[in-house]
Amino acid sequence: MSEALGYLPYMWPAYIAYLINVVSPGPANFAIIGTAISQGRRAGLITALGIAGGSFTWACAAALGLAALLRNYAIALEILKIVGGVYLLYLAFKAYRSARLPNEKMAIGNTRTNYTARQLWLRGYAIHLTNPKAIFAWLAIISLGLPDHAPTSAIVMIITVCMTSSLIIFTGYALVFSTPHALRGYRAARRWIEGAMVLIYGAAGIKLLTSRI
Repeated sequence: MSEALGYLPYMWPAYIAYLINVVSPGPANFAIIGTAISQGRRAGLITALGIAGGSFTWACAAALGLAALLRNYAIALEILKIVGGVYLLYLAFKAYRSARLPNEKMAIGNTRTNYTARQLWLRGYAIHLTNPKAIFAWLAIISLGLPDHAPTSAIVMIITVCMTSSLIIFTGYALVFSTPHALRGYRAARRWIEGAMVLIYGAAGIKLLTSRI
């Protein structure tokens, strides 16, 4: 673990990028919000756990895949950095378009459907497992936070820290948005929040595209 601590200067920009990705609006967060509003806190928490499970799956896949690629192809890191940076800029554009939409077109949680705990977990897991945002985010995060020949302990550390944060954030969404009052507050400030996301995504994308190995 002491060896992994030497990689902290590389990890912290990746961690910040990960937090930006987790807290920003997207299919996973809106699934948690919609479930919490329509079916209550318990359903929202179970959905959040399923989404965290999907995130962990992509984290492991990205780490294992990158470790194999980077041992043989130095160009792979540059490709992943470009893909991740372009995707972050794409998210900035999406946030800009979303911020321009009226609240009437951004309804959340209007459909009330009852699911079992297993169905809720699997639904959350499937949403994140098929979410391009999650796939490319983990590729970008690991390529930015782990330079070539990073040890296994560094990989374990960055995944553990990011996954712990995602669990806190996802379950926090379920707790906060299980109240109608919180939803009204979000709708009132939605354009300001998404406007901030435009700036944050844009800065993170440029950082990823211009960072050096």
